[in-house]
Amino acid sequence: MHPASLVSMILQDDFPSGGLIAGLLGAWFFVIIAAYLFFGFCFMKIAQKTNTENGWWAFIPILNILLMLNIARKPLWWILLFLVPLVNIVIAILVWIEICNVRGKSPWILLGFLVPIVGPIGVLCYLAFTD
Repeated sequence: MHPASLVSMILQDDFPSGGLIAGLLGAWFFVIIAAYLFFGFCFMKIAQKTNTENGWWAFIPILNILLMLNIARKPLWWILLFLVPLVNIVIAILVWIEICNVRGKSPWILLGFLVPIVGPIGVLCYLAFTD
């Protein structure tokens, strides 16, 4: 789009208002914060059910990875493997499988992560809130 036509669009009120854009960004920010708090709370509950110390680490970036490793009973140096592209996917799968085993649940439940949006929510709720 040519800059002159963009200016004319703005002057003709064919451009979305700043309030609309701010509202959409605010709503998106709220969704992201709510998802982060939900994940942290579920992960803290998983830590409590596995008798893992420092469950509050679930809300702090980087420490939540250490909490995952503690719950899965994996060595803490594995956090370095989370920094390697593609290797981090394999390590995350292995850690989640072990978290399921520690919780006494079938690792097949992790296939729920493949279902967009509702899958991860369901898997986390199942691991966090069932006995």
